[in-house]
Amino acid sequence: MRCISSSEPGYDVTSPDAVYNFAAGPGMMPHEVLLQVREELLDGQRSGMSVMEMPFAGEAFQAIQQQAQQDLRELLGVPADYRILFLQGGASAQFALLPMNLLPAGAKADYLDTGHWSRKAIAEGGRYVRINVAASGEAHGYRRIPAQTDWRLDPEAGYCHITSNETADGLAYHWLPNTGMVPLVADMTSDFLSRPLAVERFGVIYAGAQKNIGPAGLTIIIIRDDLLRRARPETPSVFNYRVQAESNGRVNTPLTHAIYIAGLVFRWLKRQGGLSAMAERNRRKSARLYDAIDGSGFYACHPRAMDRSPMNACFHLADDALTGKFLQSASAQGLLNLQGHPATGGVRASLYNAMPEAGVDALIAFMQAFALRHA
Repeated sequence: MRCISSSEPGYDVTSPDAVYNFAAGPGMMPHEVLLQVREELLDGQRSGMSVMEMPFAGEAFQAIQQQAQQDLRELLGVPADYRILFLQGGASAQFALLPMNLLPAGAKADYLDTGHWSRKAIAEGGRYVRINVAASGEAHGYRRIPAQTDWRLDPEAGYCHITSNETADGLAYHWLPNTGMVPLVADMTSDFLSRPLAVERFGVIYAGAQKNIGPAGLTIIIIRDDLLRRARPETPSVFNYRVQAESNGRVNTPLTHAIYIAGLVFRWLKRQGGLSAMAERNRRKSARLYDAIDGSGFYACHPRAMDRSPMNACFHLADDALTGKFLQSASAQGLLNLQGHPATGGVRASLYNAMPEAGVDALIAFMQAFALRHA
């Protein structure tokens, strides 16, 4: 197995059995953070107990939660009139909770259909509001993000929903839509904290933690204050954004250990130079991999170049019959979890923040060697 390069910022790998995990989610986490979690597992914050054992209303855990919120606010430059919530249920739960919290029954909302996860959001959201699909990439096989000039927004919509990065299809927005006075809502699960973000352009941002933040289950909601009082009366209290905001996410027992780990990741990101530095590193990683794919003649990346995801590079082999052998051989070389999403097949290399540049170089070297053997 390959070791992660000790020269990579933020990595201090001591095990000779380290591997590169290209999983789409839960994804690779910073090794430095995992080492700290291990070291503090039995004695978190020098309290004599694990963070998992801390009372969530006690001073020790409240300090952890407050620090995590403060670090996230600083990383993203979250304005003062936005609330940060650490909730449960994953991003998929928000497909239903967003309309329940933002619109009355019978109201309308705009959704953009750009791939697998936006279709999921549309299907679930349609149970609670009348949905206008403002534009769809289906006609192009979900190989491009529809230009905003092609959108047909409903002026009566209560919000406009986008999926900023489609993990299954390998697409991403590299621009921010202009929705006027209609609040822009974004599922940013798979590219959250991968680059700087103009939070003030959004009404709501939500993201599951299992890509760039921490363990699966935790969900981060960033919501503008004026949108907090729209929840339907029947919305359960634990899923009511206003109720959770007023109690600082402690209506029910929060995911204490997941919040603690997320806080460690936020501090790790700050030590790497913040989101601008992370964006440049992610740009280099994805550019090298896409260049290798495009120049190979053996691999093909279907998404339009200007819309390709820097987080999830989805591609196919010229001969699909070789895909199984490719994945098996890659795994034997310590390049794990490269299989594409079941809905799209092929190969998918997820290049989240924790993936070092050395991991991408190792993948490219393997791809070139495999192509030479099977061309």
